[in-house]
Amino acid sequence: MRSLKDYAVLYLKGLSMGGADVIPGVSGGTIAFITGIYDELLHSIKSIDAEAIRLVFTFRIAQAWKKVNGNFLIVLLAGLATAWISLARAMKYLLDNYQIGTWSFFFGLIIISTFQVLRQVRQRTAKVFLAFAVGVIVAYFITLLSPTSTPDALWFIFIAGAIAICAMILPGISGAFILLLMGKYEFILTKILIEFNIPVAATFAAGCLVGLWAFSHALTWVLDHYHDLTVAMLAGFMVGFLNKIWPWREATAYHLNSQGQQVVSFDRSVWPWDYLAKTGHNPQILYAILFAALGVLLVVGIEKVAALMKTK
Repeated sequence: MRSLKDYAVLYLKGLSMGGADVIPGVSGGTIAFITGIYDELLHSIKSIDAEAIRLVFTFRIAQAWKKVNGNFLIVLLAGLATAWISLARAMKYLLDNYQIGTWSFFFGLIIISTFQVLRQVRQRTAKVFLAFAVGVIVAYFITLLSPTSTPDALWFIFIAGAIAICAMILPGISGAFILLLMGKYEFILTKILIEFNIPVAATFAAGCLVGLWAFSHALTWVLDHYHDLTVAMLAGFMVGFLNKIWPWREATAYHLNSQGQQVVSFDRSVWPWDYLAKTGHNPQILYAILFAALGVLLVVGIEKVAALMKTK
């Protein structure tokens, strides 16, 4: 039985997941993993099945709510929604004005998170190392893909939601980045979080629900039957995606957004010592190291707090 304090902490975890999800390159699934709620999240989503629906339609609401771990899901969802609505503008501002510091913070956070995830591997075998390597390679090549032009029709918004949510619950894989590759990140961000377009929001949410339900079943089964291989591959995804959040980036392609402003549509990583020559901007190396260290300290702090709460 969770206390009020436990639910407050769970809400903050949802807030952290939502804040991560709005950034292309950072995964809310990573936050769920390092805060210790990943397995419970997957099993709670998986429990929304035919039996739960039958309980609802036979007016056994309390039983259905208990079966799907409703308190957990609603508090976590409240945190996610709060972050998506309130932090989208803030994250955009930070990335536009403090790019190196912001990316450095998340870079440090994901590096230390990878070690935290790998600690959950029970037996380090050759297959586990191979799974890790495959994860790194696959994720790295995903970061090299260029965004595509796609329709704004509601049917495609549904598909985009279903695919993006699958990425969002995978540690290391960024749902926001998948939307970017599908040419829908800016469209979704603007229509839902800024313009509050109800048809687009409802369609995207429906796609997310369908994708989340279907994918959680598959991922839970894989984790239950191939735990170490799956965890190793997820950690590999996290390492491979570091290329996308490398702090020093050079823009290689631009496009006009819905406001007629020129924005970066694709960029690539460069070495910090080449950054000044390629972009004309100061690489701010010490500044980057400081913020990366803050990201590391945040994860270590979260782990310490979680350990203290378990002992109480």
